[in-house]
Amino acid sequence: MYQSEKVHSTIDSATLIARLKQIVPAEAVLHEAEDLHPYECDGLSAYRAIPLVVVLPNSIDQVQAIMHLCNEHTVPVVARGAGTGLSGGALPHEQGVLLSLAKFKNILHIDAARKIAKVQPGVRNLAISQAASRFGLYYAPDPSSQIACTIGGNVAENSGGVHCLKYGLTVHNIQQIKIVTVEGELLVIGGSGLDSAGYDLLALMTGSEGMLGIITEVTVKLLPKPERAQVILAAFDDLVKAGEAVGNIIAAGIIPAGLEMMDQLAIRAAEDFAHAGYPTDAEAILLCELDGTNEEVSEHVAIVREVLQKSGATDVRTARDEAERLVFWKGRKAAFPAVGRISPDYYCMDGTIPRKQLPKVLQTIADLSKEYDLRVANVFHAGDGNLHPLILYDANIPGELERTEEFGGKILELCVEVGGTITGEHGVGMEKINQMCVQFGSQELSQFHAVKAAFDPQGLLNPGKAVPTLHRCAEFGAMHVHKGQLAFPELERF
Repeated sequence: MYQSEKVHSTIDSATLIARLKQIVPAEAVLHEAEDLHPYECDGLSAYRAIPLVVVLPNSIDQVQAIMHLCNEHTVPVVARGAGTGLSGGALPHEQGVLLSLAKFKNILHIDAARKIAKVQPGVRNLAISQAASRFGLYYAPDPSSQIACTIGGNVAENSGGVHCLKYGLTVHNIQQIKIVTVEGELLVIGGSGLDSAGYDLLALMTGSEGMLGIITEVTVKLLPKPERAQVILAAFDDLVKAGEAVGNIIAAGIIPAGLEMMDQLAIRAAEDFAHAGYPTDAEAILLCELDGTNEEVSEHVAIVREVLQKSGATDVRTARDEAERLVFWKGRKAAFPAVGRISPDYYCMDGTIPRKQLPKVLQTIADLSKEYDLRVANVFHAGDGNLHPLILYDANIPGELERTEEFGGKILELCVEVGGTITGEHGVGMEKINQMCVQFGSQELSQFHAVKAAFDPQGLLNPGKAVPTLHRCAEFGAMHVHKGQLAFPELERF
């Protein structure tokens, strides 16, 4: 059970609830136990906490009033979208307000000429592309949870998806946001043009994990639908060969729209679940999507097929039509829920490494899997080196969750060791806060805290997440030294 950081609010819970009911309708303030339990965690269910109160505003004015009240009485606030995050970023504070943006679900305007859409933060990712489809446009970032995850959460975590290799993460696909500060002020960050004067606060807010402000509106960039998109499925009898093939495709001068890898455990789980026609005897498969004009795609398909064959692929298939393309992707998109059918629990990791390190890292993960006696299903964005190892475990077995977390921590530290980072799109939240001590030094963490203090002097927004205190890092470093596991001299600074 997660224990919140202690706070010293200047208002009792009964008075806070009464004041909130003066801002929003009474039914939009949840404080009974049975109403609070659905909000106790996000997609990282290993960490749970019951919020003091949940409030569901439906206007910016209401959000401003709520923030003004909480700031005045030093009440912590955690913003929540759909709760699909996988790092504990939306974990409630036991002494604070959980601010749900579920009612902010309107697409405000689509400007087809300027290729933008103004949407509220509770709009589902996939709904943007569905609404823009009649104009021949779509929104490029497509997390696997896009049918449920919201754009506000995507901005908070800087989400990516299958097509991030060619089209970038959320930060590359938004133009402007509106936020409510901890004091209740409304700010517009970004602009209507391709660039805006001053510091790039839009990039700062994207991926800030709800620690700097409450997102109330997002202007996203839309792209024209490509004339043609085609997927190649390649099977390999060796995981390392598949990893090497990824680098070979990029080295050939091809930037696929998407380049995904799955290992045998993930392949079998996805095939049993989605019936995508995957070769279940393969040790690994690559899904490579190419898009553009007809001529461009035809040329690139021929090049990629040749590269894959020279890289040792045992089978190379090209989707015959749009229906088969969607079937190929169906299995990949369903990989996470599919793995959930073969294990009581799984722990979804998220780290990013240089592509050239894929073979080494995959082999090391396999070795760690044997060491910890825990199975791993590898499903990830191979093109940009964003790993998503799924560690299978059973939380009902005493000590197995703790062993799984230790295994996951070693994977993240391995990512840093080879020149990568501890997250690619899931954020830090609670899950990776110790590994922040590995990736960053004391001076860097001090700067992070300074930025936080500039936006949130009292530390009320999503407290205890993403950026560790130097004291916490000192404790983490001491623990690693005690276990003889200190692999990173940077920890000695704390």
